[in-house]
Amino acid sequence: MVVGNLRHAQVTIDERAIFNNVAAEKQRLPKETDLFAVVKADGYGHGMVPVAQAAKKAGANGFCVALLDEALGLRQALLTEPILVLGITDPEYSNIAASMDISLAVGSREWLIQAKAVLAQTVPLRPLAVHLAVDSGMGRIGFTDLSEFLRAVHYIQTNSEYFDFEGVFTHFATADSEETAYFKQQSAKFNSFVAALDDRPRYVHVSNSATSLWHEACNGNMIRFGVALYGLNPSGDALKLPYTLQPALSLTSEIVFCKEIHAGDCVGYGATYTAKTDEWVGTVPIGYADGWLRRLQGFYVLVDGVRCEIVGRICMDQFMIRLPKAYPMGTKVTLVGEDGGQTIRLQDVADYSQTIHYELACILTNRLPRNYIKI
Repeated sequence: MVVGNLRHAQVTIDERAIFNNVAAEKQRLPKETDLFAVVKADGYGHGMVPVAQAAKKAGANGFCVALLDEALGLRQALLTEPILVLGITDPEYSNIAASMDISLAVGSREWLIQAKAVLAQTVPLRPLAVHLAVDSGMGRIGFTDLSEFLRAVHYIQTNSEYFDFEGVFTHFATADSEETAYFKQQSAKFNSFVAALDDRPRYVHVSNSATSLWHEACNGNMIRFGVALYGLNPSGDALKLPYTLQPALSLTSEIVFCKEIHAGDCVGYGATYTAKTDEWVGTVPIGYADGWLRRLQGFYVLVDGVRCEIVGRICMDQFMIRLPKAYPMGTKVTLVGEDGGQTIRLQDVADYSQTIHYELACILTNRLPRNYIKI
């Protein structure tokens, strides 16, 4: 996608916030517990490599991604720390992972058998590091049967020239909820799998951001610090944070056109907004092609510290706002962030659009340039 560098609309990422969020979490962790920064999905839309570099400066011990391609991107950026691919990778590419010292998640013994056949063709310089996933109740990937899990462990141990049993992990479905019954059920199942091991691997980990923030007793010896890395509360507003997170992302643009309309005039596709009186309307050059959702009609942005309602439907490349007065072309518009003592959180946008802040951060397209405030 072409980046809109010649348009005044941009995402700004404050690397200092990333640094401070990691540093604050590291202070809470026992010294023997590692923090892996989760930088998948282009760093949740914040930029994978800059986020990883900032997290590393703050003390992150490694990184988690979803795709092998993302892991290779970190290696290409000369990041040498441990990297774990959390999603299932086709065993066809297991030799690539081994050659680049990238760890892979494994959810079945069959995967190991297929990967061994690939690895045997080249005999990698180092065994492929694997983390066995336990499906304790997420219903996504991993072993559900203890006997099958132990068979996979045995297969790894008897093929040590090809595999290194580096980790075992699970993922909780409700760690960000006030209700803890299902969380405890999942935790008990995972613990039963770990207890059946004769020897624990290097990493035993269960904690995403929510688990580490509110169930730190479960952390194991590694946490996967994800959405909190970016300064966002994993629960939305459902649970109070144990410390203050600093949001790293802001989204700003400008007024490119301002006009006065009159009572009875309509704005936007479908004529869904009709002016009740004479009023000033400004146009902002961002739309749903940039990830600013069409359903945000009726929400607001900040102009000169004043909340200005979005009127009419969001277009592909533009949207309109009702202004308290005429403003000159080039006046700053804040869609996410602080202006004049007022703040729009990504959570506020999520609440209005009936989704979660994770999704909104990830769908801000690459047409919006990312600008970075360096540490």
